[in-house]
Amino acid sequence: MEIFMYGEMEINYLKKKDKKLSIAIDRIGKIEREVTPDLFTALVSSIVSQQISNKAAATVWGRLCSLVGEVTPKSIVEADINDIQKCGMSVRKASYIKNIGEKVYGGELNVDEFHNLSDDEIIKELSALHGIGIWTAEMLMIFSMQRPNVVSWGDLAIRRGMCNLYHHKELTKTQFERYKKRYSPYGSVASLYLWALSVES
Repeated sequence: MEIFMYGEMEINYLKKKDKKLSIAIDRIGKIEREVTPDLFTALVSSIVSQQISNKAAATVWGRLCSLVGEVTPKSIVEADINDIQKCGMSVRKASYIKNIGEKVYGGELNVDEFHNLSDDEIIKELSALHGIGIWTAEMLMIFSMQRPNVVSWGDLAIRRGMCNLYHHKELTKTQFERYKKRYSPYGSVASLYLWALSVES
C-alpha cells in the first residue's frame, strides 16, 4: 500500500503559519492516507465511488475487478457495457467508464502527460470528460498524483473541518480562500488534517 508522502518540512511550515492547525496536528499525529499511483485506475475508481458509500463502492469495485481482471484501458474497452453495469452501477456510470477507457486506449487522452501539466491544466482536461467534475479532478490530484497544494472548496468535509477548526457556523468562499492561501504551498497536507477534523463534534 502506498500512502501520501509528507514529513517534517510540510508539518513545520503549516504549524508555523496557523496556531489552531498546529494544535490539531500535534493532537492528531501523522496521517496515513492510501494513494493509487495509476491515474487510469484512480479515474475509474473515482467514478465507481461517486455518490455511494465507501462500503458500496468497495463491493462494486471488487465486482468490476472480477469482471475485467486488472483495470486497464484495454480491459475496459474489451468489456461489455452491460456487464460493467451489472457490477452494481447505473448505465450512466458504466458509460462514463467505457468512454474514458476508449479515450485513453485510443490515444485521445494521454494520462501520462498529466505529470507535465499544472493543477489548473489537469482540472481543465479532466473536467472536460463525462463523469469527471472539478472535485473529482482535485481528489485525483491528491490521491493519485500526490500534488502538494490542493484544498477543495467543493469538498463538504474540508469545509466542515475548517468550520470545526476555526469555530465558524458557516464558511464563506472569502474565508476559505484566505485559509487556502495560508496553507500554500502545502495545502494537500492541510486537507488531510481538515478531513480528520471534519468528523469531530
